[in-house]
Formats: sequence, structure tokens, C-alpha cells
Amino acid sequence: MRSSLMPLGPPVSRDRIIDTFPKWYTPDASLQLKEHFHGQVSAACERRNTGTVGLKLSKVVVVGDLYVGKTSLIHRFCKNIFDRDYKATIGVDFEIERFEIAGIPYSLQIWDTAGQEKFKCIASAYYRGAQVIITAFDLTDVQTLEHTRQWLEDALRENEVGSCFIFLVGTKKDLLSGAACEQAEAEAVHLANEMQAEYWSVSAKTAVPWVPRRECKGILQSCCCPGI
Repeated sequence: MRSSLMPLGPPVSRDRIIDTFPKWYTPDASLQLKEHFHGQVSAACERRNTGTVGLKLSKVVVVGDLYVGKTSLIHRFCKNIFDRDYKATIGVDFEIERFEIAGIPYSLQIWDTAGQEKFKCIASAYYRGAQVIITAFDLTDVQTLEHTRQWLEDALRENEVGSCFIFLVGTKKDLLSGAACEQAEAEAVHLANEMQAEYWSVSAKTAVPWVPRRECKGILQSCCCPGI
């Protein structure tokens, strides 16, 4: 059953209508295990009836080193495109994506922040009020994984303790395979557990392991379901 709310703006596209959520990428670094959800939330989603819940909007900030692929990740998710010639983000940029989740109109405000040190003071002002922090790193460069600790610390400093869902996302998966990929992901999962973050591994270039919008459905599940 759809919500009785009046739609705002044009209908969302079909791939933005979400009534079931995907399985976690790995249970070793997942915050979204099914049994963790409140019974009332689960029942509302199963009935597809969320009553008179109003329009929801969550702020997502994406942080990480220069050239780890933050902009590519966002453009693949928002526009389903990949361009190998992106220029470094100056300051911040953002996208807004509209969804319908279990009958609720829902929007994500996704902030793409600069990875250059000289823009940190500008970008940090936009960390405030985030419901979700995505810390991105390059699977082929272990130093970018190590730097995610500092990026996360900077973002959390601008928000209240316990107010943010945290995701650790490894990019450029298409450049690794076999034992090298397994080793990189094992290190990332270990760090995700330390951060209390949910881990995802993706390639914006090849859309692997993309079921459309798959990795961000975890984000949607995190920030919309508890408010039902």
C-alpha cells in the first residue's frame, strides 16, 4: 500500500522506488543486519504502509583523499555515468536525489567534498548536520585507507556524537583481483570494524558490484527506516 501523502514534484523514476533492501556486502562489516531493526519498522515496511510520515531528507557527506574517486562514485550513483577525465573538486559540490521508500517520499542531499588539504577549511563547514558520512579510499593505494581515519575524525568533529551513520567505501575495484583484492578488502573490513562503519567495495567505472543503487540502499536503509 502506498502512502497517502500528496506527491511533491514529478514522480520518481522506477529505479528510485525501493520497497526491499539488499543483503549487506559483508556481514563482517555491516551495521544493517535485519534483526537490528525495530519490530514496528519492519512491520511498516512489510505492509508498505507508513501512515502519514512526512517528506524526509538526509544529508550525506563524502570525504577522502584526492583522486580516490569520490566524484566518480557520486556521478555513477546519481547519473549512471563514468568519465575518466574528472577534474579535482574545488571546495564542495552536491547532488539531490529523490526516492520513494516503502511509500515515503525521500531525498538524499549528497555533498562531494574536496580531497586537497588547501580546501579542508572550506569543506569542513559543510560536514555539519550530516546524517551519513562516507569515507572513501582507493583499493589500490593502502595509504588512502590509512588516511580515512583522519577524514572521519574531521567529519565527526563537526557533528554530535552518535548522530551519523558511517560507511567505508573502497573504490576502483576493477583494478584489483585475486589475492591482492582479498588482502585489500580484509584490511578495509578490519578498519571498518574499528570505525563502527559499514563496508562496501565498488567500481564506478564498471559498476561492479552494482545492482542499481545497491551500495547506497544501505545508506537509505540506515537513515530513513528508524524514523518511520
